[in-house]
Amino acid sequence: MPTYNYLSVPTYMQDKDEHLRQAANAINGLRDGKINSTGEVTLTNSSTTTTLTDARIGGDSIIFLMPVSSDSASENWYITGIGDGTATINHSSTTTTRTFKYAIFG
Repeated sequence: MPTYNYLSVPTYMQDKDEHLRQAANAINGLRDGKINSTGEVTLTNSSTTTTLTDARIGGDSIIFLMPVSSDSASENWYITGIGDGTATINHSSTTTTRTFKYAIFG
């Protein structure tokens, strides 16, 4: 999983002004689309399923995939088995590399 430099705010800090500044910066980042719930997945070749593993996935998550190549754009896929930390992407079996960027909500 890629590492991004999006701000994380501790729940408690002694310095209240610094805490407020960090919270404001994190909120402004969220407003600008820096949600820190994105990644990239490549479908498993010669298989009809790929397991997406990401600690941010939960049972109620919604996962959006965005193709990043023409081979990916023509792929038919659907997601099943969403649980704590994993989801199964169902797709066709081919030897063509198909890569997607994803976003997790919830």
